[in-house]
Amino acid sequence: MKQPILFTLCGLMLVASACAISPAFLPALQITPAVASGDVLFQDDFSNPLSGWDRISTPGGIMDYDSGVYRFLIYDPHFNYWSTPRKRFTDVRIEVDTAKLAGPDSNRAGLVCRLDNDQFYFFVISSDGYYAVGRTNGLDSYLLGQDQMWPSPHIYTGMAVNHLRADCVGNLLTFYVNGFLLAQVTDSTLTEGEVGLLAGTFDEGGVDVIFDRFIVMQP
Repeated sequence: MKQPILFTLCGLMLVASACAISPAFLPALQITPAVASGDVLFQDDFSNPLSGWDRISTPGGIMDYDSGVYRFLIYDPHFNYWSTPRKRFTDVRIEVDTAKLAGPDSNRAGLVCRLDNDQFYFFVISSDGYYAVGRTNGLDSYLLGQDQMWPSPHIYTGMAVNHLRADCVGNLLTFYVNGFLLAQVTDSTLTEGEVGLLAGTFDEGGVDVIFDRFIVMQP
């Protein structure tokens, strides 16, 4: 804060000359950089195994870094694993590349936003060409805007690489695969939380999927 005596001196000198105050007496100006649409908020190519994702091995499956990618290997049927880098956001655009290494084509692999106490939104595809957007509370999952996973010709099947993008902006949830818009739904249940990855099995276990080039941007 400017000292009162400086104002007094300035008042006396004002008639004769302009009053100049030394920058040393001015408070430091705190500037918060503006975050523009498209700015990168977080990114990970999984080359550093200390970047914050889970490293778990259990009888039911594995989540861990593996040769520059992040890998889910799930042995049990009807099971979901998810992992986050411990980064929380409100509105985000998330992108990642994913591919199946082995196991059944009937599977789940995708993105997570607004994870908080095991509640989150998910955006998933399967290796046989289906997709879904939904919300889970950790025990039960609810698809949004559809009653089951729907097929799309824009999803590459088998062991091909798919590029996923999920936008979580306000109550609007948008899902793109390989640059094509597949779903857009609204839900106001969750407003902020962690971002991450998810993989899961249906009737058959042994799903083995990898992720690479994870990026979070300002939408």
